[in-house]
Amino acid sequence: MKRGIFWDGYKVHLTETCEPDSPNLITHVATTDSTVQDVRLVAPIHAHLAERDLLPDRHLVDAGYATAREVVTARRNHKVNLVGPILASTSWQTKDDGGFSQADFTIDWENRQVTCPNGATSSRWAEDRSQEGTAVVRARFPTAACRACKAREQCTRSNTKWDMGRRITLRPQAEYEAIQQARAQEDTQKWKEQYALRAGVEGTISQGVRCLGLRRCRNHGLAKARLQHQHTATAMNFHRLNAWRTDTPRARTRTSHLAALRPAQ
Repeated sequence: MKRGIFWDGYKVHLTETCEPDSPNLITHVATTDSTVQDVRLVAPIHAHLAERDLLPDRHLVDAGYATAREVVTARRNHKVNLVGPILASTSWQTKDDGGFSQADFTIDWENRQVTCPNGATSSRWAEDRSQEGTAVVRARFPTAACRACKAREQCTRSNTKWDMGRRITLRPQAEYEAIQQARAQEDTQKWKEQYALRAGVEGTISQGVRCLGLRRCRNHGLAKARLQHQHTATAMNFHRLNAWRTDTPRARTRTSHLAALRPAQ
């Protein structure tokens, strides 16, 4: 289900090149059950591309594929820069104007200590596991320091008499730093221009659906659906190579009637 629309069947994940001086060719096709999360495909896709020496230096992905863990893993295992929107923090401190979010705290990884915006330091640092089983670091500030803080309402809503200190759950250092770096870059014009290239794969999916029946499986079963998707991708590659060699211009992005009425900026 996505925004009120329901599908039955499978999901196909397409990876394609996006170089300005060559045709956009599909380099990998993955078909999964519809319930498999997109993020679980990043590592297998990179592994398959590595086997065929087709790994990109930069991989532009949708938000569903981009997590801090995948960014770090892709960089460490394959030297691939995974680029995609990192989901914003959902804490009330981030949403509340003037609240102290994690980004406002200073993390001293070497000394295993966190310092708040008002200078108080954490009294506890423990490595733990989240409910999903991923590694996390849990830091806690002393009750005495938080209880007397004038900015307490901007920081924590804990009202337990004996435990009024701020608690912070951090990702491992590499993932935490990857998140901070990615969120800072997303606000730059350079990042937005770079990421705009990812829109091309939406056109690829549209071409597969509208011209080659990508969304209609001719046979039942995951294996047969996967084979159909691979054949569809192969047909698209042949079509694009022919267009490239015959100097056929690429189709322009369709402009809706409503957008056409909007005055030029």
